[in-house]
Amino acid sequence: MTGDVKRLGAMTVRELLEKAAEEIRGSEAIELWRPYMGRLEAETLLATVLRHPVEDLDQTVTPAAQRRFEDLVRRRIAGEPAALIVGKTTFRGLELRVRPGVFVPRSSSELLAGEAIRRLHRRRGPLGGPVAVDVATGAGPVALAVAAEVKGSSVFGVDISSPALALARANAKRLGIANVTFLRSDVLSSLPLSLRGSVDAFTVHPPYVARSQLAELPKEIREFEPQESLTDQSEDGLGLVRALVDQAPPWMRPGGWMLVEVSPDLSRRVAGILRRNGYRDVRSLRDSLGATRVIAGRS
Repeated sequence: MTGDVKRLGAMTVRELLEKAAEEIRGSEAIELWRPYMGRLEAETLLATVLRHPVEDLDQTVTPAAQRRFEDLVRRRIAGEPAALIVGKTTFRGLELRVRPGVFVPRSSSELLAGEAIRRLHRRRGPLGGPVAVDVATGAGPVALAVAAEVKGSSVFGVDISSPALALARANAKRLGIANVTFLRSDVLSSLPLSLRGSVDAFTVHPPYVARSQLAELPKEIREFEPQESLTDQSEDGLGLVRALVDQAPPWMRPGGWMLVEVSPDLSRRVAGILRRNGYRDVRSLRDSLGATRVIAGRS
């Protein structure tokens, strides 16, 4: 890409985006959730350089801006997540800050948030709005989305990572979302006792990679995400899931939901864990590509 720019001089937005998207899609260090994400990431990187949204595809980009864009594309091709390069990402319309050392929110988790929001809209607690708890909350995308979209709700996000919780709190403050509380907690150990019997929905995107499979992950995940956000060090990657579904029932209101996001290959095992722990109406929820991403069960 760099050599072409030097030979051809100034290029248009369209030309730059097409070439960058192709290179991003072709990188072996990257695992794109969907093929079109390569183009979206290229647009994000170019908008960062231009300091405005990419709209005029025929706009000519100066050689200096092209070089800056090439630098960002090279970083992406090497595996660095686009969100970390630009310092932010968008999740269900919320602009979230991200930083190294904290798991980068993925758009694939929007299904988990959406399923929780849909169910919580139907519930009203003794004190009014519903209560939700997001486990392994990280930077807080699911907790923040639920709090923002379910008015009157009380949302708690828990995690063992202090840096992740600091970022989640900063995101909540910047977005003006006041009905969410972030707590450092090993599973549910730090939840206020006043919540027992009142939780309408638990959500979790657990670190579900088996410890033996860490080396097989794409470079963009293996080298740029904190290990504790990828694996709980269990042999099958489901240690946290088992702990949560075992601990959650005393905290849940009758008919409350447990919603677990996992990779499609683990969906049957997670469904089995829920059923063995007494959850009912266990079902698989699929994304727009038809892949099972969330397992749901009721208390």
